[in-house]
Order: sequence, then structure tokens, then C-alpha cells
Amino acid sequence: MCQDLGHSLSPLSADKKGQVENTKPGRALVGECEETERPVNSSSGIISKDMDEVDFDPSAPPPFKIADIRAAIPEHCWVKNPWRSLSYVARDLVVVVGLIALALHFDNWMVWPVYWAAQGTMFWAIFVLGHDCGHGSFSNNPTLNGFVGHILHSSILVPYHGWRISHRTHHQNHGNVEKDESWVPLPEKTYKNLDYSTKFMRYKIPFPMFAYPLYLWSRSPGKTGSHFDPYSDLFQPSDRKYVVTSTVCWTLMLVSLFCLSAVFGVMQMLKIYGIPYLVFVMWLDFVTYLHHHGYEQKLPWYRGQEWSYLRGGLTTVDRDYGWFNNIHHDIGTHVIHHLFPQIPHYHLVEATRAAKSVLGKYYREPRKSGPIPFHLIENLVGSISQDHYVSDTGDIVYYQTDPNLNGSHHKSKGQ
Repeated sequence: MCQDLGHSLSPLSADKKGQVENTKPGRALVGECEETERPVNSSSGIISKDMDEVDFDPSAPPPFKIADIRAAIPEHCWVKNPWRSLSYVARDLVVVVGLIALALHFDNWMVWPVYWAAQGTMFWAIFVLGHDCGHGSFSNNPTLNGFVGHILHSSILVPYHGWRISHRTHHQNHGNVEKDESWVPLPEKTYKNLDYSTKFMRYKIPFPMFAYPLYLWSRSPGKTGSHFDPYSDLFQPSDRKYVVTSTVCWTLMLVSLFCLSAVFGVMQMLKIYGIPYLVFVMWLDFVTYLHHHGYEQKLPWYRGQEWSYLRGGLTTVDRDYGWFNNIHHDIGTHVIHHLFPQIPHYHLVEATRAAKSVLGKYYREPRKSGPIPFHLIENLVGSISQDHYVSDTGDIVYYQTDPNLNGSHHKSKGQ
């Protein structure tokens, strides 16, 4: 049912042979890179501008290859244990069923808000496990990955193959302004051609936190296609049968929800499923946005020859979610996941610790969270209020701010 994703990670197969190298950059915002007279400290990625001033440029090509990072990660971190993966599925499903039973047992308005928050979070955890199936990090068995992935994703109204393929595109092109798929920056010309209502909905909290269902249907501004349409330009002809399968599964889940609503009542299904689904969507948009935005120092986006798989992956940001790290399967440990998506989620923390010695300053240590990651709200709101578009020109670009949007006069924290 599920394609083997190995072919989608060509930089990784090359990496095993130590053949991945940075693309030779041209001149852009940071000037020449590898062949400049600015000396680079090969262990830390620090660029020495003169004898008295040392500064780190996150857009500079790193002094290491992806093969160097891979070599630092212990071999057992690459091992996929299907029984361990299935145990996480069983754990999450037991919690989901238990929460429904508790909510129906007490059935009062003191309990329902707690249920909605908890169940929506569990829907998000289920999504992450389905996401692992799509990457092939769940197991080495494509049939098992596809079977489990369809059950998990269809249960929360995600078209498994449609999303899997577009997410593969995101990983293959992370950090690329022209080809990335997830929360990709809008070029200035595209941004300025948007009507005010579209800008308002995209850049005014809380509306962006409900973007995911719309993205499934129509993608982002400036892009066309749908995750449900096998003839969408998201997909190759060879993908069509997979997209049809996942769309059928999604439709069957939707029909099941309508039938359950007819039996138990619309209001009851809204309380049991509808509101937790909205909480799940908020989690998904919140976490995926902060994977690539909202860091204290603005990070680069690339075009043309300046982009490489490694440089794009290094613009990803790790986040600490406190109590939720374990609940949502360490999805906040995201840099190593982006570079090596075949590593199972239960090895990501260890793999990241091992890779830090190679990454140096290219790894940005996440700010430590309390039990609940309230500190990330500031990162989210600050980024959405400032990160509006990037220049139409230049191969290394940073987000710019529209000072007229919603009366905002924030100043961009550019380089």
C-alpha cells in the first residue's frame, strides 16, 4: 500500500558514500562563501571578520558534510523496531479510548474542556505516528507502514498518501523558497498581490492556527493543487493510485462521522470528535510553523545554487515542549529528523546529542520549557507579526515585514 520512501531521500543515500557536498554558491546577500578570504573555523562554523570581531553567519556554507553528521550518530539509532513502534500506537489508542470513556461517564461542563484539550493533543500524537509511517521510520515493511498510516491518518481526517507525498516534497526541498512545501515564504510580488482579507487571515493570530484543512484542499497562496486530487500538480502519474486510495479512506471516515452523528446526535459528536479535531489542527499548525520560524535570530531561506539539502535542513529549529515531548513523540527534536527522516522518533534525542559535536553553532539549542511550553507563544506571535514575505531577488533571503499590515510597525530583525 505504501511506497518505499528510500528513493525520496537521495541526499541520504549519497551521504552513505560520503559523496554529498555543498553546491558551490554564487554571490548573494552574504557574498561569496566557500572560496572567500574570510577564514572559517572548521569545528564551529564561526566566521572571523577580523582579529577583534567574531560573528556567526547562519547562511554560510557549513564546514562539514551530511556524511560527517551521519557518521557521528550511533548505528543503533538507525534501527527500526516495528514492535516498539506498534507499542506507541497501542499506548495512544488506549489513551484516546480511555478519554472518551471518562468524558461520557462524567458528561458535565467541568470535564468537557479538559477532555477537548487532552483528546486534541492525542489526535496530534496519532498524527505524528502516522507521519513516521509516511517516512518509513515506523518499520522497514512498506505494507505495515501503509496499513498503520492509513488507519491513523484517516481517523483524524488526513489523506495519508496525499499528505505523505507532499511532505516528502517538503523534506526534499526544505529551506528552498521556490520549491519548499510547508509554510514556505511568499515572494514579495505574490504577497503584495494578495487581498487584505487573505493577508489578515494568514498573519493574524489565531487564524493561521486553523490553516491546515484549507492547505489540504488548496495548498498555500501562489501554489495550485489539492491533496485529494490524483491529477494535482503535487503528484507524479505514478502517485495517482496511492492518492486515490488515501482519498477513499478519508471519505469513508467522513461518512462514518456523519453516520455516527445521525445515531448519537450532532452535538454529541461535536463534543467527542469535532472540538478535539480543532485542537489537533491548532497543535499541528503551531508545531510545524515553529519548526521553521520564530527563532530569536532570523534564519536564511535559499534559492538557486545557494540551496543544498544540508544548508536547507540546518535552518530547521528544535523546540522543547516540556511535558508534551514524550506525548507527541519528540517531534520537537526536528533538525536531525529533517536531515535523516528515516531515524525512528524514539532515537531522535540520542541522535541529536551525538550530532551536536559536528553541528557546532549550526545547531541552535532549544530554550528549556516549563511543564507547558507557554514561552513558545511569544515566538509564534512575534514571527507571524513580522515574517511576511521575502525579496523576489537574491539567492539568500530573510523574511521582511509589511509595516502596513494590521497597523503593525514592527521592525524586522534582519541580518
